[in-house]
Amino acid sequence: MKEKARVHLFISGKVQGVFFRLNAKKKAEELGVSGWAGNLSDGRVEILIEGEKENIEKLVKWAQKGPLFAKVDELEIEQQEFKGEFHSFEIKR
Repeated sequence: MKEKARVHLFISGKVQGVFFRLNAKKKAEELGVSGWAGNLSDGRVEILIEGEKENIEKLVKWAQKGPLFAKVDELEIEQQEFKGEFHSFEIKR
């Protein structure tokens, strides 16, 4: 069985209004990762994801750059204990 992981991301920069959440959802679905993405009132995007560790790492690497018109200034990564609480990837707020 492959190792599972859970990661909470906070992405700063030009990350709202550039389809960051929608592209994160597409990437997550492509990788078989579940969780959610949402905009924060301070201009950051927050993403909480669970899945196979290898695929989580791929999504984190993608988030360092984001979609075409995004400009990521900072990516905060918080490792958490895998809970298996998500069954799909949602866009919130």
